[in-house]
Amino acid sequence: MSEQEASANGITARYYVTESERVLEFDRDGRTAAVAQNISGYAMLKVRPTVDGDELERYYGFDMALDHAAELLGVSPRDLPVPEDAADMGM
Repeated sequence: MSEQEASANGITARYYVTESERVLEFDRDGRTAAVAQNISGYAMLKVRPTVDGDELERYYGFDMALDHAAELLGVSPRDLPVPEDAADMGM
């Protein structure tokens, strides 16, 4: 499993690939949000409060998924660091 991490504005982002999903996980002072997409990268993005949490919403676009993740963290979407390998998530 390859993993990338990025930090900015008090937020840590971790991107990794599991057997079934591409996962972008955010953490800010104990508040978390996760964006996941199927391994082939051709499905809608799922936003969850945690990596293993229940799906809250699905989005086609990465920007919309990041907006929701930022809302869960209480920050602006512009504040979210995105590791390079995660930048192509979405349809």
